Amino acid sequence: MITKKTNHLLAAVSLVLLASCGSEEAPASVGGIKPHQILTIEQQNTTIETTYPAILEGIENVDIRPKIDGFVEKIAVDEGQFVKKGQLLFTISAPQYEQLVRTAKAAVKSAEAGVSVARLQVQKTKSLVDKNIVNKYESQEADLALQTRLAELAQAEANLVNANVNLGYTRISSPVDGVIGSLTFKPGSLVSGNMTKPLTTVSNISKIYAYFSMNEKQLLEFIRNTKGADLKAKIANTPQVSLVLSDGSLYPEKGRIGSINGLIDQQTGSARIRAAFSNKLNLLRSGGSAQVRIPQEISNGFLVPQRAVTDIQGKKFVYTVGKSGTISMVNVEVMEATSGHFYIVTKGIKLNDSIVLEGIQFLKDGMKIKPVKADPKAIYAELNQ
Repeated sequence: MITKKTNHLLAAVSLVLLASCGSEEAPASVGGIKPHQILTIEQQNTTIETTYPAILEGIENVDIRPKIDGFVEKIAVDEGQFVKKGQLLFTISAPQYEQLVRTAKAAVKSAEAGVSVARLQVQKTKSLVDKNIVNKYESQEADLALQTRLAELAQAEANLVNANVNLGYTRISSPVDGVIGSLTFKPGSLVSGNMTKPLTTVSNISKIYAYFSMNEKQLLEFIRNTKGADLKAKIANTPQVSLVLSDGSLYPEKGRIGSINGLIDQQTGSARIRAAFSNKLNLLRSGGSAQVRIPQEISNGFLVPQRAVTDIQGKKFVYTVGKSGTISMVNVEVMEATSGHFYIVTKGIKLNDSIVLEGIQFLKDGMKIKPVKADPKAIYAELNQ
């Protein structure tokens, strides 16, 4: 038989069990109002770093192509070799151009002989005219014949120059200092001036360009936060940037942003940006991949720990605490880049606002909590870790 005393005992046990189950989901309460740590917002200085994927290119990438038809006779360099401007790279076997030079030389000699004969005729006719043996028209004809022979000589000499130029194309030299790329043709390969694939590529990698992109929002934020009266001044005032290599290591040389494309790509919605890095150690190569890391100094910013922010349908919210302990759910706007475990809030809160730090998953707008103040120094000390 169940008595009133038994009922009271069961009720007490049930309350204990409910309290023990709920203790894992929410902080212990006093008088039905649960305690929560809160943080009073202060202004902080910090540095944020934004990373962008980049493609590396040498300051000059010159495709080496033949200008004449022929066979590869000799390859004077090897892949990866450093070459100087003017250094021989390839020789092309093209006997027809040697024959054209010989023919052109013969034509020049023939034209020179014609000029000599025409000059003798001019002298002879002039002497006869002086003696009134022939009329002056024959002298004029001789002069015209000489002019014709001189024109023929000039034409023959021009043909010889062209023949020598074409013969010179059988020797291909490097137009720049740089490093040899892949050698796509072997000795004996037939090549022509119309082929699409180059013999090789010479890359000047004394300096490396890192190309990366920012979307429209990132670009606007970047430009607004950089000092300068115009874009040129803003580019000059950008901080030095770092390069993270494909293996995750940091490149020892700092670089600088040199240009921002004036057009936003309609397909990608982004603008192309170029940063330059010295390559004294020849560690970087054209075609490589890396990441450009851009630092940004934030002065007197509102930094909120990420654990105090909840994300709902792409929007970010914090809970602010009123004097009576009543909380309000507030939409905040934050910068895309973060500073460690902190968001930089640009809109939604102000100096000396108090926000809930923990247990936000159990909160609702308009609830009352018991505020427990956290030590701001301890919280913001994470910035220096």
